Amino acid sequence: MAERVGLYPGTFDPVTNGHLDVIGRAARIVDKLVVGVAINIGKGPLFPLEERCELVRAETDAIAARTGTKIEVVPFEGLLIGFAQQCGASMIVRGLRAVSDFDYEFQMAGMNRRLDPAIETVFLMASETNQFISSRFVKEIARLGGDIASFVPKLTLKRTLERVRAPVSE
Repeated sequence: MAERVGLYPGTFDPVTNGHLDVIGRAARIVDKLVVGVAINIGKGPLFPLEERCELVRAETDAIAARTGTKIEVVPFEGLLIGFAQQCGASMIVRGLRAVSDFDYEFQMAGMNRRLDPAIETVFLMASETNQFISSRFVKEIARLGGDIASFVPKLTLKRTLERVRAPVSE
């Protein structure tokens, strides 16, 4: 039987408990999960690509050990469907938090299906405790001095606070 490879793409800036929830649940339905960390300079990331990959790797090691699923963290740039083909993915995993996510994701899934009908898009609903978490809100709350400890894992918390509290050089 062929290995079931899933691809979970995102910017992961920073990786949140919501991301880890989806990764943990996706790891139960595939043999191998590739977490694709998008370069996406246009979003003005808080963390450089290498550090985002490092944080995702560090935070997913326990999931891989617990589920027995191989989890690879790989940076990528360009067309998602092309990257999915490179990875040998038969499915793209996407997390949905709210109805507002669905419209965009529905359109994206349709376009990806037209580009490669062999690759399915699988939607995992966010757990009720993670439905409101987004990297954008985490960064904003951290920058304004709020407590983000319940939204991100410990290493990511430490690194995020270091980064937002770092003095701005002129």
